[in-house]
Amino acid sequence: MPLGEREGDTSKSRFIGVETYFNKSMTVVLDNNIFLEKGCDFVVAPLMSPTYRPSLMQQFGSISVELRLPFTKSDLNPSAKIWNTKVIGKISEWIDLDSPDQTLRKDSETVLKQEIDKAAYLSLQACLLPTPKRNTCANYARCVNQYLQLKGLDQMQLWLRIPLGKPDDNSSAIFRTPADCWKIWNSFRLLCDHHSNLLVTLDNLNALPADNSLNSWYGEPVSAFIIHTDCFFTTGDDENVKHLSKNLQKSITYFLDHSTQIIISEDRVNYKEMEEYCFDTCSVAGTDHRIHRLHPYMDCVRSLYQQLDPLSERERSLFAFRDDLQPTVQPFKDTLEYVAYQNSDDDEKKFTKVSDLLGSFGDNELAPESLDGAQRFLKKDGISIPSSYTSFLQPVTAWKLHSAIKAKEDILRFETAYMAKMHNVARLAPSQPLFTFTHPKSSNKESNNRYRNLQFVIPESAVVHGFAGYFDATLYKDVHLGTEPTKATPGVITWDDHYFPLREPICVHRGSTLEVNFWRCCDYTKVWYEWCVTSPSPSLVHNCNARADCMWLN
Repeated sequence: MPLGEREGDTSKSRFIGVETYFNKSMTVVLDNNIFLEKGCDFVVAPLMSPTYRPSLMQQFGSISVELRLPFTKSDLNPSAKIWNTKVIGKISEWIDLDSPDQTLRKDSETVLKQEIDKAAYLSLQACLLPTPKRNTCANYARCVNQYLQLKGLDQMQLWLRIPLGKPDDNSSAIFRTPADCWKIWNSFRLLCDHHSNLLVTLDNLNALPADNSLNSWYGEPVSAFIIHTDCFFTTGDDENVKHLSKNLQKSITYFLDHSTQIIISEDRVNYKEMEEYCFDTCSVAGTDHRIHRLHPYMDCVRSLYQQLDPLSERERSLFAFRDDLQPTVQPFKDTLEYVAYQNSDDDEKKFTKVSDLLGSFGDNELAPESLDGAQRFLKKDGISIPSSYTSFLQPVTAWKLHSAIKAKEDILRFETAYMAKMHNVARLAPSQPLFTFTHPKSSNKESNNRYRNLQFVIPESAVVHGFAGYFDATLYKDVHLGTEPTKATPGVITWDDHYFPLREPICVHRGSTLEVNFWRCCDYTKVWYEWCVTSPSPSLVHNCNARADCMWLN
């Protein structure tokens, strides 16, 4: 059953899943996890017997029934709709596609193909890929990318399982620090060319890394967050009331608010016992009154979801537009809404009625050019509203925005500025001021061309997909208006964030400096921006000579 109802929330984070065992009958798995009182919403279940090996099948022929029938059966019962909405396929955990053992590597390649083909045949919405077992995962990524490129699989996502730290049993030597976890993921997705159907599933294991280590994951395509039952604890005599640490609660709350699903996983050493227990229960109990064995754990997560801040009326109306890219306006061509700047002071409301000249980046709707044209009508002691405004820039990880642009299959779209209600992004460093304009101008000869070099220190390893843009304006004296995060005007609804994408995302290591150059260019017919990164690795100069985007002056 869903975690709850949050008015306006239509994301999948309302649904909770359980990582479960292999059974030849998926109907049994579903009966013991979903179709019962206080059941989960979906299962993450293996599609193939964990003992199956293609090389053994070749060696011993078809002697073993299990080798001849390695898949879960009854693909017509449950129905296709149940397979699609209630089952996430779990690819065999033993596979190692980069193993130096040729037999193991070939077995792994064969099984990966068989299981993904089976999942596609069943129309599953996603498959959970096992954690890479080596620092070098080129062959693993190559094989996965082959499937991602197939047209028939474009509706199925592949979720790569990545632990948040080092396992307690020291079984995975490649994950020595939390930073190693992100580096493995980043290497894998780079090898797959940032494919939009490749997502990451974070496995919490037994301990949560420090808050700053999780920063690398904000803005990434986190499909699900796995919590193991041994992360929960009790504080009294009631074993059915489970609790989580404050740190873990904070992380779960963040992911729930960013469309990430929660999956509860039982201690793997008990999987065999759990399977036998389920079979016994299934044979003697009716489905109407059985309660899921993990319902105390699900209730704990349910309480966190229900404690999320309710969405305001405005947030509900804009929920569907989160991270939705919109083209910038052409102020001299488009009809813009009338906006009145308002300053409330107790019962008195004062309105200044100048049309709205300020864009989401301050000067991107040609405020400098508009006010320049009006300045000749201003008396010597006259004032301009706004009197000044400054644009701000901030590097971001924004996988969803990057994928949306990439899906348009037009390379010049990456050299175009957009507006977006940014939500699922990681803001990697404090924003910095870029261009400032003051009105009225002291001289008519002052140019509206601008150039500036900015340097951002990135505290944690991350991928930079582009830059968020904001503005801060002084309307008159101490009357302020803006969207810059640290001093944004409360209740501002007219302006979205601005977004400048990078054609190729830039990998930045912990503590390194990201250097970016920005230009505002003008000629007699148009105004446009150009931008590039020069460190830690250079990019092309985006939108050179306004080849992709501009604001027309006539």
